[in-house]
Amino acid sequence: MEQLSDFFLDSYRDASTFNIILEAVVFIFGILSVYYSKKENLLVYPTGLIATVITVYLLYKAEYYGDMMMNFYYSVMSVYGWINWARKKDGEPVVPITRTNTKEKLVGFALFLLTMIVTYLVYRAFDYEIKMVNYIDIFTSGVFFTAMWYMAIKKLENWTLWIFADIITVPLYAYRGLGMLSLQYIIFTILAIQGYLVWKRNLGSHVNL
Repeated sequence: MEQLSDFFLDSYRDASTFNIILEAVVFIFGILSVYYSKKENLLVYPTGLIATVITVYLLYKAEYYGDMMMNFYYSVMSVYGWINWARKKDGEPVVPITRTNTKEKLVGFALFLLTMIVTYLVYRAFDYEIKMVNYIDIFTSGVFFTAMWYMAIKKLENWTLWIFADIITVPLYAYRGLGMLSLQYIIFTILAIQGYLVWKRNLGSHVNL
């Protein structure tokens, strides 16, 4: 147990108090955001925005530009999702939970490819040496952004993509020494599995936000 706590805490021994507080805020609001998403609650977006905006700053300071750009995209997509989820007609949400159709699958795949290309170009623009972990980062960036778009339009498949990318991200952040974020993604994975099961039960229905 001591070795496990050391694994998650060692990287923070020399970190500034300010950065530790910011990462703790991201940890709390990130989990709240996934929790509210599982509940199909509109609070998913304001809590998520707090987490992503702070994460953009933290990742910029750490020079993880792929993840930084991904969280910038999350912030923009959160605004779109917030507006989309808030739309109502006769007091009921306009957008129900559904599965993706063929067109949406193709658009999702196009977003996946486009995001990977843009993330790669961001690394090149910063003249950053691209190593294996960065290619993994580029790949998960594409998956995460597609998941974010599917979530914004309430597609069940968003959870499948979150689960897949979260599982990859846990050891990636652990390798980078970001223990708190690695732990956060373990919790994200559990919540995403729960979210998939809840949304699957609510397919095509409206939930009061």
